[in-house]
Amino acid sequence: MWLGSAALRPVGWSVVIGTKEAATHVLSKAQRQAVRQLLRIAPVADELGARFQAAGHELALVGGSVRDALLDRLGQDLDFTTSARPEETKRLLAGWTDNLWDVGQRFGTIGGTKDGFLIEVTTYRADSYDASSRKPAVAYGASITDDLVRRDFTVNAMAVLLPGREFVDPHGGLADLGRKLIRTPGTPEQSFSDDPLRMMRAARFASQLGFEVAPEVVAAMTDMAGRIEIVSAERVRDELTKLLLSPTPRTGLTLLVDTGIAEHVLPELPALRLEIDEHHRHKDVYEHSLTVLEQAIELERRLPGGGPDLVTRLAALLHDIGKPRTRKFEPGGGVSFHHHDVVGAKMARKRLTALRYPTAVIDDVAALIQLHLRFHGYRGGEWTDSAVRRYVRDAGAELERLHVLTRADSTTRNRRKALALQQSYDSLEERIARLAEEEELAAIRPDLDGNQIMQILGIRPGPLVGRAYNHLLEIRLDRGVLSEDDARAELLRWWSEQPESSS
Repeated sequence: MWLGSAALRPVGWSVVIGTKEAATHVLSKAQRQAVRQLLRIAPVADELGARFQAAGHELALVGGSVRDALLDRLGQDLDFTTSARPEETKRLLAGWTDNLWDVGQRFGTIGGTKDGFLIEVTTYRADSYDASSRKPAVAYGASITDDLVRRDFTVNAMAVLLPGREFVDPHGGLADLGRKLIRTPGTPEQSFSDDPLRMMRAARFASQLGFEVAPEVVAAMTDMAGRIEIVSAERVRDELTKLLLSPTPRTGLTLLVDTGIAEHVLPELPALRLEIDEHHRHKDVYEHSLTVLEQAIELERRLPGGGPDLVTRLAALLHDIGKPRTRKFEPGGGVSFHHHDVVGAKMARKRLTALRYPTAVIDDVAALIQLHLRFHGYRGGEWTDSAVRRYVRDAGAELERLHVLTRADSTTRNRRKALALQQSYDSLEERIARLAEEEELAAIRPDLDGNQIMQILGIRPGPLVGRAYNHLLEIRLDRGVLSEDDARAELLRWWSEQPESSS
């Protein structure tokens, strides 16, 4: 159907190739939004299109850029597709872009910046996996039609040919955008055979866009779940990260679990669906973990930067993954999960390492999981100042994230219990703030440094200095700030008890 050209003509956007199924009022709104966004990028897009046209090549704004323009959320990143091969694209961009890079050239992509826009131009693609490959084989397509039919979903299979501004939508992406539906251009089986990572992308887009995944797509994801194992850990990690940082990660995570894909990429998550029988009732750990994740997201505003925060979200999702391994049925019908914090931290470290997350992320998530139960010893505020200092010392740079995780970990429906927990944590944070003001708590150190220790004791660098330092640190945690004279006296007292002092 030739759709809405009258609405587009006044600003120069003329021809639409699309579907008969679209709702007029939805499409009209999408068109208005697209016109506004596309006009914003027109000086760059039209000029680039003219350069390629003059060289005898097609160029089109494509994929997520068109989708986001229709959703009125187009940013500064612009994706283009072209009939030109990478070498020719590089030549056409050289001297026009402010900066140019070719790190993606072997995959058909040349990138650059122009007037504040990040631009990537990719040759028409027709990629696919073979049965044993962990990376797609790069193959070039012959036309925009070839390129669009091999894209992941219909909402990403739309293009605007430049500089003529012709909107191309052969698979009904605009209608699916109006229906908020994730559907594939061809059969989902073919799409997921071409690139199994698209199964995770379906879950990610459901979370990012708030869209529903078509039943036939869900069925194919379920049937082909094991195929995800041929995808590299790095690509899986990147999709999981994008999903977790989306506005509603529960949606996508639930889809990954329900289709069986999570069994292959994050098996610790479906393992939380512990059986609950009539004799051993306890919380549904899986649903609890998803709720903690949602509550942590609501509390991210407390963090520096205000979120979204990957470390906090990973820790919230995985904080109880040690429970299945530590579950024990107690006499009388109770259930215990002793040391699930320690076990869970080790499990999280192993899984995140397998997914190739950066070491800093792994360390921070593992630390939060191992510490997430510490607060529960505070009930009623009976901790000494020494215990509060140790809590801060052990949390280190993760203290603010630990505050968020601990507060989010309360999912009780008992309002009285929930209020008591909140008041207890308010009390703990107030004490931390007071001690921090009094003692520079965030940088707890002994009252004497290593050089002072060596000078006072007349010893050389070595393990003995470390032992003395740790002793003074324990004194600092127990008693707070000491004067230099008191710290010196405590060091000499300790030294007098060491066998090395008499040698």
